[in-house]
Amino acid sequence: MADEKVAPPVDDRMKPLTPNYLKLVFHHVVSNALFLCIPPLLALLFPHLSATSLASFASPQLSSHSTVAGSTLLGLVVALYMLRRPKAVYLVDFACFKGSSAYVAPRVTILAKFTGGGTFTEETVAFQRKMLERSGISDEAYIPASLLCNPPDMCYRTAQEEAETVIFSAVDELFRNTGVAARDVGVLVTNCSLHNPTPTYADMIVHRYKMSSDVITYNLSGMGCSAGLIAIDLVRQLLQVHRNSYALVVSTESMTLNAYLGNNRSMLVTNSLFRLGGAAILLSNRLRDRRRSKYQLIHTVRTHKGADDRSYSCVTQEEDAEGKVGVALSKDLMAVAGSALKANISTLGPIVLPLSEQLLFLTSLVLKKVLKLDHVKQYLPDFKLAFEHFCIHAGGRAVLEELEKSLGLSPWDMEPSRMTLYRFGNTSSSSLWYELAYCEAKARIKAGDRVWQIGFGSGFKCNSAVWRSLRAIKSAKNMRNSNPWLDEIDNFPVQVPKLVPLMP
Repeated sequence: MADEKVAPPVDDRMKPLTPNYLKLVFHHVVSNALFLCIPPLLALLFPHLSATSLASFASPQLSSHSTVAGSTLLGLVVALYMLRRPKAVYLVDFACFKGSSAYVAPRVTILAKFTGGGTFTEETVAFQRKMLERSGISDEAYIPASLLCNPPDMCYRTAQEEAETVIFSAVDELFRNTGVAARDVGVLVTNCSLHNPTPTYADMIVHRYKMSSDVITYNLSGMGCSAGLIAIDLVRQLLQVHRNSYALVVSTESMTLNAYLGNNRSMLVTNSLFRLGGAAILLSNRLRDRRRSKYQLIHTVRTHKGADDRSYSCVTQEEDAEGKVGVALSKDLMAVAGSALKANISTLGPIVLPLSEQLLFLTSLVLKKVLKLDHVKQYLPDFKLAFEHFCIHAGGRAVLEELEKSLGLSPWDMEPSRMTLYRFGNTSSSSLWYELAYCEAKARIKAGDRVWQIGFGSGFKCNSAVWRSLRAIKSAKNMRNSNPWLDEIDNFPVQVPKLVPLMP
């Protein structure tokens, strides 16, 4: 024991720098390069500035003329900037529909409703069961009362009842929480992809809430699950024209007339994924609303891949061989979604990513594409340096897993999307708002945080919206009832197994 050598203590300062640490240092240096350059520039300019000051002191008239000219030029530059600067768009608040226990539909109930009646093959029933077991959706999600009837009551009347239940519930809650009168809303945009009645959803809202006769209304249909962000982008553009206005966006989807009752596998998947839901969002361009608003809209980026045949035909509403209508999902859906996301990121990345990430990406691109160094991997930008929160459309388990891998996100980053899929299912365009509500309920939103919403839809489209939080959002326990997670947030997150067998 006396001869045993004791290793000297390790000095942490002597440890080799890890790649992550070096990358972090590089990021901070590049991001603050302007400030780091100021002291040397001042040192170089100081002799010249001193000589100019002495010359001005010796010639007061020259100094006076220079001051007037400089002030005038500065005033013109400021005025031009103020005139050309886009108006800020604020998100005052939003509300999501949450159904009562009457709308709760365990997966075994859905299996019985969508495969009952003796018109389905054994293979169809087995496939539908497998999809429900692997969907990642709990037995607490909602479907319309029309589909819970025995037999399901799928008609125009019940579809209207479904729409009115979801839309009016969310809008009532939003007006109650914000204190905004319906007649003060200057712009109204609604979106629902598969149900397009006459009068429209927008007309229904105007009639119900007795809105002003000069309200500007738009009703978007047939635009898939990404239509909610298209509506947000449309409002952003309209609020650049209409001064001191409130804008109401209502996003939902109809299930009553769109449950598929055939044997085509590509159409059966939607029965397993889609559930009842909707959201109402109030936006404003009034400066005085900034103090009470939650977020400011920073960017919207829309990508449309419809010129490509494979992208155009990967999500289509059509008839099967028996004449039954359903939404068919192509096997190319994941590849198409990945291509659309890549195109969207190529536009959004330079806008939001710090300069350090852009330099790293450009360097790897030059090495791989220009210098033909095949062993160099394409650099994947770290979007967690640009955003604190990610709200990715809860389209399905496979979609979320693929995007988690593609964007290099962590389970914590994906938690809002996964928990939304588990608790509420795929509610189409409104799912992004259930996800943001989850972040708020968990008290994750801090002042200055940036939120990235990503939506996918038929066509094929990938759309992004970037928000910046204007204040810290209180936890759900201190919030009003507009948050759908209010009374159960302590139960989440939960571990969702790959396979959850249906219990009889």
